Amino acid sequence: MSNIVTAQEAAKLEAFLKKKLNPGMVVQRRQRADECAEIHIGDECLGVVQKIVDEGETSYAFEITILDIDLEEV
Repeated sequence: MSNIVTAQEAAKLEAFLKKKLNPGMVVQRRQRADECAEIHIGDECLGVVQKIVDEGETSYAFEITILDIDLEEV
């Protein structure tokens, strides 16, 4: 199996994230197929989701990056 997030998987991930976290979340696949997909709310990229295939099982890791300057706004 491939570690590339397909369009169908991106749509399922988006539906899951909208339901569980925020209805404004959007999953955008990157132009290069060998990379992970980006998670957006509006114009802001919150992080990335990577497909992991290990021993026949598939999972998805959502990594969010929070900059220290972003915390100053809170």
